[in-house]
Amino acid sequence: MTPSKLFTRTAAALLGAAALVPGLAQSQAYPTREIRFVCAFPAGSGADVLVRYFANAVQKVSGNTIIVENKSGAAGLIAAEYAARSRPDGYTVFVHASSGIANMLALYKKPPIDPYKAMEVVATINRQPFMIMVDPKSPYKTLAQLTEAMKKKGEKATYGVAAMTGRVVGEIYKARTGIKAVEVQYKTANDSLNDQLSGRLDYTVQDPQYAMAMHREAKLRILGVSTGERLQANPDLPTMREQGVDMDVTGWFAAMVPAGTPAPVKAKLHEWFVKVVSTPETKAFLNQSGGDPLIETQEQAQKRLLRDIDSWKEWAKMARIVPQ
Repeated sequence: MTPSKLFTRTAAALLGAAALVPGLAQSQAYPTREIRFVCAFPAGSGADVLVRYFANAVQKVSGNTIIVENKSGAAGLIAAEYAARSRPDGYTVFVHASSGIANMLALYKKPPIDPYKAMEVVATINRQPFMIMVDPKSPYKTLAQLTEAMKKKGEKATYGVAAMTGRVVGEIYKARTGIKAVEVQYKTANDSLNDQLSGRLDYTVQDPQYAMAMHREAKLRILGVSTGERLQANPDLPTMREQGVDMDVTGWFAAMVPAGTPAPVKAKLHEWFVKVVSTPETKAFLNQSGGDPLIETQEQAQKRLLRDIDSWKEWAKMARIVPQ
């Protein structure tokens, strides 16, 4: 090799290495500007309340400005695609229920992103169940009593759902017990309340935020929760499994970033969220909504997400949900 060619190659290598330094320096200096937490639902919604709580809390522990950006619509798909296609630099964080990513392949023929590859979980936040509820004036005090009555009613029995996970839990309950209750879908959980209290619905399957609010006000009675074990938030509420209906459908919220985000940035976000989730204040906040704090490593959380993607495929088949 001639001296001139050697010089050219050496210079090119040095320039290439130098080009990497600014990116490395940026990730080490992170953050240098405001961070956006993306919420998939409108301001004032249950999800928005949770996202804003963590935005305020992370802002305090990080000393950095956190802004909540609401990207509502299409059952969370708009926000998921927006977050996944953002620059992978740690300045866009998707704070969302994991099911919003995990159920994509089960619900859509052509999802806007690849749930296996598009997002990386940097921190888990909580774990929570869905809940089967009845009118407190009804004679049903246990899940067994409800099941026995629904078997007698056959296809005249009805139940309400408002969320996709509620549909799945409802179908698993029917499959495990052999009841033939007819599903009635509502836009929001609250939309089903009048029908339930008037007797048009025998029971509903609802998210924990709505369910716990109704339970505390004695407007509805919770008969069972979908998690495999009782939660610390509500140790008096029995699981479906311990009442003879085998299931473990556990929802969980997480902070996610686009794939390719630098490891030092993900580590910093993980550190902040763990500090927040570990506080007594956050435990009380999550317990009030029917969930327990959940702290896992980034590797454990990513594996949990991948397992849920596969689980949702099976649950969707059981619920006879056809991808659209």
